[in-house]
Amino acid sequence: MRIFYASNTSPDAGFQSDLWRHNLYLSLVNLGHDVVEFDYDLYETFLNVDSTDPQQQAFIETNRPKVTEGLVRQIRTAHNLKPVDLFFSYFYDACVLPEAIDEIRSMGITTVNWYCNGSYQLHLVSEIAPHYDWCLVPEKFRLKDYVAMGANPIYCQEAANPQIYKRHDLPVAYDVTFIGQANGDRPSYIQYLRERGIDVRVWGKGWPMIPRPQTTPARPSLLQRAQGIGGRLLTSEGRKSLASRLVRNKNPEGESPQLPAQPTTVVYGGGTLSDDEMIRMYSRSKISLGFSTCGDTNRTDERIMQIRLRDFEVPMSGGFYMVEYMEELEEFFEIGKEIVCYNDREDLADKIKYYLDHDSERETIRLAGHQRCLRDHTWTKRFEAAFREMGLV
Repeated sequence: MRIFYASNTSPDAGFQSDLWRHNLYLSLVNLGHDVVEFDYDLYETFLNVDSTDPQQQAFIETNRPKVTEGLVRQIRTAHNLKPVDLFFSYFYDACVLPEAIDEIRSMGITTVNWYCNGSYQLHLVSEIAPHYDWCLVPEKFRLKDYVAMGANPIYCQEAANPQIYKRHDLPVAYDVTFIGQANGDRPSYIQYLRERGIDVRVWGKGWPMIPRPQTTPARPSLLQRAQGIGGRLLTSEGRKSLASRLVRNKNPEGESPQLPAQPTTVVYGGGTLSDDEMIRMYSRSKISLGFSTCGDTNRTDERIMQIRLRDFEVPMSGGFYMVEYMEELEEFFEIGKEIVCYNDREDLADKIKYYLDHDSERETIRLAGHQRCLRDHTWTKRFEAAFREMGLV
């Protein structure tokens, strides 16, 4: 099958990542398809996807026609060279005018859009979704909402590419880690764990950088040391020696030199990790955490939860995974045997302490989760199933 593929390298342009390229694009290539990639820098486009923000809307109004023109022109050129069977995109409304999707379909090309934030940001694709032949939807509870707005959804859960996500032979350095933004109820959970003596480390946008408390006292000055020797230097000769040493230790400007600052180690939060650093961190951690709440919906009357890419990334990378329970997870993992789930922060703290004390049980679950992902949760399997439902294979 000849596929024209269009997406930014990652759904979040706020940090450098090849998330979608590694998972979506490479998996389509690995299936043996002839994949033509949209040759267009979509970085700024994906930074400005919210039309409710006046500044972003101004950008969208001028940018969307430009992206649309380039997309239709490149697809038409590729189609004339050799017929394209499928247009596969990860697009927001802000990326393309809906008329462009209609024009692509008029060429006899099947169109499909993959989108993974419909759980709480469905409005960002509500304009273009009805114009595609199909929409791949990982949020099962949103299927009816796609239908209600005139779209044609196929339930397609997330997965992980085993060529990218794999176990690394690295020494374990951390008890508990979390990688992701400091949004929703995540900070309260992390704070709760730390207050109970659990050494949890986090990396991502928005986490506070808290240095390790200084445990080695600063080196005392010569005068302080002299005064602490019981007066042994406070003889006439001692005072001369001390004065001479103080002079030798002054810098050219005549001021006493400053000792170099003691290095500090971040014990709470760190910056954003690269894709490779993130995957390696799963191998360096005894327990990798996951959170199921979407965005800041914990602050609303309707707390929304969904299965995430992380739920497959960690076990596919050979990590031991602990995530908040939701019923849909049972369709993909045997809870307690392939991954571990918690119900609230108290349950999370208790289970962390238990599995930190039971290495063999933790290792058995880690290995089982890895094997389950390799067997059932690859993108190639997801796409094969979706394409069969579309009648493409």
